[in-house]
Amino acid sequence: AYAASKGGLNALTKSLCAEWARHNVQVNAICPTVILTPMGREVWGPEEKSAPFIAATPARRFGEPVEVADLALYLASPASELVNGALVMIEGGFSSV
Repeated sequence: AYAASKGGLNALTKSLCAEWARHNVQVNAICPTVILTPMGREVWGPEEKSAPFIAATPARRFGEPVEVADLALYLASPASELVNGALVMIEGGFSSV
């Protein structure tokens, strides 16, 4: 169910982009790794759980909330006017290996 819902949101992002771009509406998806919010720290804190995931990630770490916030600010700014329909991976290279 988790993977199917993610796939559905990614497809919805692309569809909404196709429908709304002509009206100057941008639709993008931020696709993060584990982010070390209080809940993320609680769930992924134990080394026996986090170590294999971190070892499989080229950046060798999880994300911080400010990194996702910075990406959201970029996407909300005029600097990203031409970014539309993007699935922006912010996951330390995990999906590249």
